Amino acid sequence: MYTPPAFVVDDTSEIQAMMRACRIATFITATAEGPVATPLPMFLDAGEGDGGTLYAHLARPNPQWQKPVIGDGLAVFMGPDAYITPAWYATKAEHGKVVPTWNYTAVQAKGPVEFFDDPGRLLDVVTRLTDIHEGGAANPWAVSDAPPAFIAAQLRGIVGIRMPITHLTGKRKFSQNRSEADRVGVRNGLAESHRDFDRAIAGMIPVPPSSS
Repeated sequence: MYTPPAFVVDDTSEIQAMMRACRIATFITATAEGPVATPLPMFLDAGEGDGGTLYAHLARPNPQWQKPVIGDGLAVFMGPDAYITPAWYATKAEHGKVVPTWNYTAVQAKGPVEFFDDPGRLLDVVTRLTDIHEGGAANPWAVSDAPPAFIAAQLRGIVGIRMPITHLTGKRKFSQNRSEADRVGVRNGLAESHRDFDRAIAGMIPVPPSSS
């Protein structure tokens, strides 16, 4: 991922928080037949391995796990994003030398890929993934709520993914390369949008407290 210095996130804990904030990632592998990609809920075990380890699972009929992987796998986590119109820039009125752009957050994680179908490991993965996403519910559902025989049958229909992270890149593009006046204009413009992501990005634009 191309990441100019102004947009780099180099704190590992911040990058991991960005990953956890994404409810789904795109899991990509290179094969002899070309790249294969699947959108998947993935979870990070930050304590496993030097750089943490990602886990997920695929439907067994999904051909991605059946194709030998060339090199490392890639998991892409995309956070909020927003179109930025030049109309919001103060510098538009000064010289007009402005163009549209896009603000967003993104993380890319790379590492060797392991596919597995051991029932015990699969049960651990689906249990942990479920607990993460049910955690905020008033009446959280648990894998153990379902009959064991039913869960065992469901596990036979999936294949697990384990990817130890060997390279991690984080990026936040929030108009940091623009002047303060331009950033204030972007923040105000996004704050008036009807899109949730636009308003989320608005709150992340770096502006001095006096401009808030």
